Amino acid sequence: MIVGGKDVGERPLILAPMEEVTNPPFREFCKRYGADWMYTEFVSADALVRSIDKTVRKLTIKDEERPVTIQIYGRFIDSMVEAAKIVEEVQPDFIDLNFGCPVKRVAGKGAGAGMLRDIPLMVEMARQIVQAVKIPVTAKTRLGWDCEHIIIDEVAERLQDVGIAALAIHGRTRSQMYTGEADWEPIARVKQNPRIHIPIIGNGDITSPEKAKEAFERYGVDGVMIGRATIGKPWIFKQIKHYLATGELLPELSVSEQIEVIKEQILQAIDWIDEVRGLLHMRRHMACMFKGLPHFRDLRIRMLQAPTVEALWTVFDEIRERYKDYRFK
Repeated sequence: MIVGGKDVGERPLILAPMEEVTNPPFREFCKRYGADWMYTEFVSADALVRSIDKTVRKLTIKDEERPVTIQIYGRFIDSMVEAAKIVEEVQPDFIDLNFGCPVKRVAGKGAGAGMLRDIPLMVEMARQIVQAVKIPVTAKTRLGWDCEHIIIDEVAERLQDVGIAALAIHGRTRSQMYTGEADWEPIARVKQNPRIHIPIIGNGDITSPEKAKEAFERYGVDGVMIGRATIGKPWIFKQIKHYLATGELLPELSVSEQIEVIKEQILQAIDWIDEVRGLLHMRRHMACMFKGLPHFRDLRIRMLQAPTVEALWTVFDEIRERYKDYRFK
C-alpha cells in the first residue's frame, strides 16, 4: 500500500488515534506485536499553536515506530495550517486531519466530526494544509453526521481531489458515536468507486482476526485500522497477522503472560509521566484484561483501585496464583 509515495506494507494493520491511549509507550508495545503503522493521540491545533506543554509533548515520536502519523484537529483553517507546519518540523511520515472525532467537546464546536456539517470548509481546510506542507496529508472521518446524511461518497472524492493521500473511514455516523455496529458497506462502496485511486482504510469493530480478514476480503479495503480492541490487548496485531498468513488462530496469552505484558506497560507509563498518573492511566487498559476469568470480581476491584505499584504487584501475584492453571478459550 503506497501513501503519498511511501510504502506502508501490504494489507497494513494500523493503530487508530485514541486520546490518552496511543502515547509513545503504548505505541511501542503495539509495534512490538506487529502493528504496521502508528497514529499518535489526536492533537489540538489551537493548543499546539499556543505551545501548551501537554499538547506539544504529544508530538514525541521515535524512529522505531515508523511509519507514524501525527493527527491534528481544529475548526479554523488558519490555526490548522499553522499546526500542520509545526508538526512537519517533527518529521512524522504523515500528517492526518481529524474529521471524525464524535465527542461533544470537539464535534460540538465544529471540529472533528463537526466538519461533516460543513463540507466546503472541510475541503478547503484540507486543500490549504496539503499546499502548506511537504509531507503527505491523510484524513480520517465518518460516514456522515447522522443516518439521514450518509455523505462519505462525496467527501471521499472531494478530499482526494484536493490532495489527501489516503482516507480512513469509520463505519459509523457522528450521531452513533460508538454505539451499534459499524457499517462497512459504505466503506466498500467508496473503495469500489472508479474515481477513487487513493488508499481506503477501514475502521470500526475490528475486534478479532476473523473480522480483520473480512475487512480485507469482503470489503476490499487497503488497510485496517484498529482502535478500542487494542486497549489491554496490544498483542491483537500479532494474532491478526498470524491468522491472515496461516488461517489459524493463535491461543490467547495465559494469565501469567498477560500480567508480564501489563507490568511492563505500567512501568513504561510511570516512566512517561509519574506513578500516580501512570497507574490512573493504565486502569483503562487493566479494565479490559482477563475477560472471562471466573470469580474475578474481587481481584478486579483491588487491581483497579491499587494506589501504588507495590500494592498492584501484590494483586498480580494473587491473580497469577489463583489462575495458574486457567486457559482462555
